[in-house]
Amino acid sequence: MARETSLAFFMKLEDEIKQSTFSSAQQKAVLNLIFTSSWLHNMHQQFLKPFGITGQQFNILRILKGQHPKSISAKEIKSRMLDQNSDVSRLLQRLLKKDFIIVETCPNDKRATEISISQKGISLLNEINKQQKKLDRIIALSEKEAEQLSELLDKSRGT
Repeated sequence: MARETSLAFFMKLEDEIKQSTFSSAQQKAVLNLIFTSSWLHNMHQQFLKPFGITGQQFNILRILKGQHPKSISAKEIKSRMLDQNSDVSRLLQRLLKKDFIIVETCPNDKRATEISISQKGISLLNEINKQQKKLDRIIALSEKEAEQLSELLDKSRGT
């Protein structure tokens, strides 16, 4: 993770995007959220790269592990994804080729399929979890600050 993340070093949004004024604090906050979201996405992708999966594939595997040992439909996976614009069929095919998931025909409806995580997929998530602290440190926030940020983000979405 190329960028310094210690509390001693951080760049303000103004410096990052080379813009010193904003029409309101809300506009600056929205731009900061968009900028930071993109930055976090890139850092997350870099973290997952050595494991040979993308953030979207990781998201699917986490959903499936949460269901384990039960299986679920592709439609249900899509409804739970962080990025609901993802092409779930394509992502599932890639995970299947890597043997991270198991796809079975639904006994009640031969046109439908049920997806579950394979032992290889569980092993991969266990390997990733061993290094989770590296990913958690990216945001350089204390536990309390992270909780506060989550509350503010929930509030900003009106939840």
